[in-house]
Amino acid sequence: MVERTVFFLVFLVWSLTVTPLSIYLSRQYRIIDEPGGRKKHSMVTPRGAGVVIWAGYLLYAVLFPDPGNGVRIIATGATAIFLFGYMDDMHPLPALWKLAVHLTVALVIAWGVPAPPAVKAAVVLWVAGTTSAYNLVDGINGLSLTIFSLTALMGLILSGGQWWAVALGLSLGVLPWNYPVAKTFLGDGGSTLLGFLCVSQFTRELPFLLEGKGIVIWLASMLLIGGVPVIDTLFSFARRVIKGSSPFRPDRGHFHHLLSDRGLPLSGVLAILVSIHALSLWMAILLLGRHGT
Repeated sequence: MVERTVFFLVFLVWSLTVTPLSIYLSRQYRIIDEPGGRKKHSMVTPRGAGVVIWAGYLLYAVLFPDPGNGVRIIATGATAIFLFGYMDDMHPLPALWKLAVHLTVALVIAWGVPAPPAVKAAVVLWVAGTTSAYNLVDGINGLSLTIFSLTALMGLILSGGQWWAVALGLSLGVLPWNYPVAKTFLGDGGSTLLGFLCVSQFTRELPFLLEGKGIVIWLASMLLIGGVPVIDTLFSFARRVIKGSSPFRPDRGHFHHLLSDRGLPLSGVLAILVSIHALSLWMAILLLGRHGT
């Protein structure tokens, strides 16, 4: 417990103190988010906060002799996910390129999962889909970071893994710079990094929590752990297909758009979605706690 607390505090301080540097560098190199279109913010905002989380994760993976369950493999995939997203922040890239990178890295992560082929296939879709889903819901201040922080807390409760304490410190340290007034955004690099880190670590822990369980329990667990990002993305894809449009076409149909367009303040939208995600995680804890005993 003491060791996890120390790791949490070290990486919390890291994020709190290094984020201002990322803001400065993002302004210098014009890695910024312009207002307009579907966006709610009214000021030009740097979007390099993901650098802080990525660099902190690499420090943990490289500097510590035994960083944890599969951390160095995940760090390799996280680097590919982040750097590709960061390039997209600087110069928009084709959506199919991003999908190809997410699927490739997800295949690498799923390869090491000790599970039947059907489960491995589901894991590939889960890792790639959740990586993108965190980016799709990153539409209001604090949402992706708070959702990730809650999920990291859940991982800490379920497994007690040191990595989850590190993850919690990294995300909570960036949060004050993103909410309530956003001095920086995660950008595509940061938001996809959060989604990837979250589910990739769970792919190392679910086989032990769900040993011998069938595909239905695995799917239920993955849906509940994915929570709001995954549910929102599935809902948006289904809605677009029913309307006859491309499931990948962006619109204002995500949960945060629907709630804010009804006149709710963004703080209220955040509270509702975070509460739904917390409920989903609580159900996941009940399911995994029962099957993991």
